[in-house]
Amino acid sequence: MNDTAPVIKTTGLALGYGGHSVLESVEIEVRRGEFWLLLGPNGTGKTTLLRALLGQLAPASGRIERDPELARPDRVGFVPQRCDIDPTLPTTVREFVSLGLVGIPCTAGDRRERLAWALERLGLAGKERDDYWSLSGGQRQRCLVARALVRRPRFILLDEPTAGLDLPSRDALLRAIARLTSEEQLTVIFVTHDLTAAVQFATHVALFAGGRVIAGPRETVLMTENLQRAFGDAIRFVDLAARDATIAIEEQGER
Repeated sequence: MNDTAPVIKTTGLALGYGGHSVLESVEIEVRRGEFWLLLGPNGTGKTTLLRALLGQLAPASGRIERDPELARPDRVGFVPQRCDIDPTLPTTVREFVSLGLVGIPCTAGDRRERLAWALERLGLAGKERDDYWSLSGGQRQRCLVARALVRRPRFILLDEPTAGLDLPSRDALLRAIARLTSEEQLTVIFVTHDLTAAVQFATHVALFAGGRVIAGPRETVLMTENLQRAFGDAIRFVDLAARDATIAIEEQGER
């Protein structure tokens, strides 16, 4: 994988369902080691774009170019919003996270190494034998990320994994993912409507507004004008700390 070439690039991308347009003219270039947040209110097309990037939704027009290495099943990880396993089925953390290795040929020793590495990176070391359902909500979400991470991917997509988490759990998960981007050069695309998360952790942002996407480095996208386009009058209800940080980003850009 060429470190300077885009991992994923969209050109003139339009997406929709059954003739109904959701997004038009999406232009994004994602490179290795970048932490992208797809940011916007509910129903603005964030998950639609994620599905297209995963190859689950064909473009209405335009194109999506992917690094050829992403065709390998062990190079891409996906974290859904929730876990769909049967809560009445006894499942250990080891068993749950190891589900991420289905279809990935590896030896027993390699499986153990992958599992230990993924759990350590998500702050779950020593919990291999714990009952998955006995964990806190935040720990279960980190297990979901570990299930994707155990594949040792170079590219990972997450669909609102912090939804419903309390603030400490949310921060712990986001910090763990941010460390992976910097230390492992993992490329991340993370769907959220959390402006604070974008300000604190993103290197790049795709902001969804009126069927269009404003995409680029965080400091060029998170401007008051763009946020008003995306959130409208609701911007006044956005977390004040995030708004203050956004103003600080704008002031830095003016210097």
